[in-house]
Amino acid sequence: MSLAVLFAGLFTGLLLGVFGSGGSIVTTPALLYLLNIEPKSAIAMSLGIVAITATITSIQHWWKGNVNLKVTAVFGAFGVIGTYGGALLGVITPVAVQLTIFALVMYAAAWKMLKKKHKSVGAAAVDCPDGSCDEFQYTHIAIHGVTVGVLTGVVGVGGGFLIVPALVLLSGLSMKEAVGTSLSIVALKSFAGFAGYAGAVEIDYMLMANFTAIAVAGSFVGSLISNRLPAALLQRGFGIFLVFVASYIILKTLI
Repeated sequence: MSLAVLFAGLFTGLLLGVFGSGGSIVTTPALLYLLNIEPKSAIAMSLGIVAITATITSIQHWWKGNVNLKVTAVFGAFGVIGTYGGALLGVITPVAVQLTIFALVMYAAAWKMLKKKHKSVGAAAVDCPDGSCDEFQYTHIAIHGVTVGVLTGVVGVGGGFLIVPALVLLSGLSMKEAVGTSLSIVALKSFAGFAGYAGAVEIDYMLMANFTAIAVAGSFVGSLISNRLPAALLQRGFGIFLVFVASYIILKTLI
């Protein structure tokens, strides 16, 4: 097993454990540029790796009571539909287009990580304190699920960094519950995306197994340290990392 697989797998798991997102944003570039995997295969393998890792990590959060199963069912069901369709589209999308979109998504994630946080209460908690507009909220969650799902399928991004704020704003979940619920949704969508690519692109299952095993170990560590290290410091470091990797992808794609 190479050091590249060890490093990338560990980092993927740490990000999923700490933030509930960011796994594919690390896994796909690692498979592409450290392990020299063909782009479409890298996207497919990334989805499979994140699916398994997010499933195990979400179970940890579920044991702690941090997974809202009703939200998971609504967001996940519509997200799976969007992801499977996006994966079928991704198979025939030019690689340059996929990588460019992927880099732009990374820039968006970096901006979200680096911008100053302002204390706020979820919109659902403010507008629907008695749950009277629950149906309206879940309609928006379903629409958001399809949208993020298509993005997941096309470029292999789990979308956790989009799901977490959506859950806080649309359903009034606490940050801890949003992270746990996001992981369960990411797992469902990633499995659907992997299914859309399986059989259409070449997949190195042995490499996937090794990478996933390390990522799972990293996710356990990430869950343990998530409450011990300053979240602001972690997010800033991750944001800066994303900017560098996205810029590298753009330059490689253009060249």
